[in-house]
Amino acid sequence: MPGIMVKNRERDFMSIKAHELDIRNANLVDIAAITEIYNEAVLNGVATFDTEPKSIENRLEWLNQHDAKHPVLVACLNNEVVAWASLSRWSDRSAYDGTAEVSVYVHQHHRSSGIGSVLFAHLVKQAETLGLHYLLSRISEGNETSIRMHLRNGFSTIGVMHQVGNKFGQYLDVTLMEKVLV
Repeated sequence: MPGIMVKNRERDFMSIKAHELDIRNANLVDIAAITEIYNEAVLNGVATFDTEPKSIENRLEWLNQHDAKHPVLVACLNNEVVAWASLSRWSDRSAYDGTAEVSVYVHQHHRSSGIGSVLFAHLVKQAETLGLHYLLSRISEGNETSIRMHLRNGFSTIGVMHQVGNKFGQYLDVTLMEKVLV
């Protein structure tokens, strides 16, 4: 599938107004950038509850677990991967085939630029195109930006799992959000 160009729009981009964002399916050449972005979140944030950095080999295996209905997308700015997003299989039980979990990670130097919002909206539209029925997100405590992004894209909060994960020496809540697509 060819990359999709998202023209700059002032409301979408706060600090990168002069650039275009290329959103496309991830491929093997993107693994190093995907791994770098993810590992920074592992080591310095609570967007993921992974506590150990992942290897290139691990992320390659992860990419290969995704299929046409569960893609990994990258957002490129000036030919550099600055964010990635994925639709991941929620369960291996066939009754859940229409359900996917959403993930979005933005390079630390490009956060609060609007890239994550554009990529997220694109991912939701792609999920609809792919015929998925239900999207689920797990958002860790303190990530109000992600909650607002989900609400802007039609997600609703379905609950909070209290103190479910321990990272950096503290127990954190996780907000569950959903969107029924069909």
